[in-house]
Amino acid sequence: MPAITQLMSRNPVSVEPDDTLQVVKEIFDQVKFHHILVVEHHVLIGVISDRDLFKALSPNLGTAAETTKDLATLKKRVHQVMHRKPVTLPITADVMDAVRVFNHEKVSCIPIVDQQKRPLGIISWRDIMRALEKKEPKPA
Repeated sequence: MPAITQLMSRNPVSVEPDDTLQVVKEIFDQVKFHHILVVEHHVLIGVISDRDLFKALSPNLGTAAETTKDLATLKKRVHQVMHRKPVTLPITADVMDAVRVFNHEKVSCIPIVDQQKRPLGIISWRDIMRALEKKEPKPA
């Protein structure tokens, strides 16, 4: 099995726990990934997904029914919504380690960290599926 470093996305996007959900929304509006790491003093402390954001924001945002109360949901802080103590893997992990985590934990991404819990990358189950598809021989 290949090393995790061959499949992970390097330099993952991160926010700080006191950033607003407005910041997170702006990031998700511009990118195609679904998870943002939450770091404090360069150390991973949580993960926020686009689904977490969707659940935390008012469904009336951007509609004719939008009120100041709806807009206030954008001022919530990341630490109020993020998943704390994320399941991580070390940089020395291989793909089977990630598969085991995906099979036994209810996560859709795994931050890859160094010994000081500083994020080095992130891997999703989609990354593994893409790698498997590339290995599959094409039918004749």
